[in-house]
Amino acid sequence: MTAAALPPAFTAAVTTAAVLGCLAYLAAAARLRARGDAWPYGRDALFCAGGAVLVAGVAEPWGSAPPFTAHMLTHLCVGMVAPLLLVLGRPLTLTLRAAPVPVRRGLVALTRARWAAVPVLPPVAALLDFGGLWLLYRTPLLSVSHHSAWLNAAVHLHILLAGVLFSFGLLALDPVRHRPGMALRAAVLLAAGAAHAVLAKSLYAAGPPGTSFAAADLHLASQVMYYGGDAVELALAAVVACRWYRAEGRALRRARRTDRPTPRGTTAAAATRW
Repeated sequence: MTAAALPPAFTAAVTTAAVLGCLAYLAAAARLRARGDAWPYGRDALFCAGGAVLVAGVAEPWGSAPPFTAHMLTHLCVGMVAPLLLVLGRPLTLTLRAAPVPVRRGLVALTRARWAAVPVLPPVAALLDFGGLWLLYRTPLLSVSHHSAWLNAAVHLHILLAGVLFSFGLLALDPVRHRPGMALRAAVLLAAGAAHAVLAKSLYAAGPPGTSFAAADLHLASQVMYYGGDAVELALAAVVACRWYRAEGRALRRARRTDRPTPRGTTAAAATRW
C-alpha cells in the first residue's frame, strides 16, 4: 500500500503560514528589544526551529522511505516536535507584549474566556490529541484518508492543532485563564505517554484496519512512533519538572519570609512612632 501525498496547495499554505509566522515573530521580538524590553534570543530560535520542522513535515523529504514509515515521520514532525518547539517560543506572551493595544485587549479577553480554557485543559487536550491517534490508527480512517488527498490533509491539520493544544495546555507557559496544578499535568503526561506507547506497540503487531503495509514497514514505523514519541514526551516532562522545581523554590522562599521572626526592638520602635 502506498501513502497518499498531501495536496500541493495544502503544503504551500502551511509553508507560507510558517514562514510568515516566523517573520512576524522575529519582527515582534525585535520591536520589544528596540524599546528596551528583554526577550531571550533562545525563544526566537525555538519558534523558528518549530516552523522549520513543520515545513519539513508537510514537504515530506523522506519520500524514498517505506510508505507507513514516511507517514509516521510526518506525524512525528507535524504532531509532536513542531508543536513543542512552537509553544516553547511563547508566541502568545510575545504578542501580548508587542502588539498594539486593541489587539492586546482582544487577546486578553480571549485568554480569559471560559470556552477558550476548555480545549487547553490537559485532560481535554490529551483526549483530542492521543484519542485522535487511536481513532486514526485503530479504525479504517487511515485507509479511507489514503484515497482522499484532502481528507489526508484534514487529518494532518487535526494532528497539528491537537499537538499544539496539548503542548500549550500541558506546559502552560503563556498566560491562561486557569493554570492547572503540576500534579495534574504530570499525571496527564504519564497517561498520554502510556497511551502513545501502547498504540505504537500495537501497530508493531498489526497495521491499521484496511491497510496492507509490509511487515518491515510496520515494524520500522512503529519504532519511529515509539522512540520518537518517547523523546518528545521526555522533553515535555523536563520542562514541566523544571517549572515545578522553580515554583516549589518560590513557595519555599515565601514561606521562609513569612516565618522569619520580627527583629528585636522593631515593635517598640513602631509603637514609639505611633
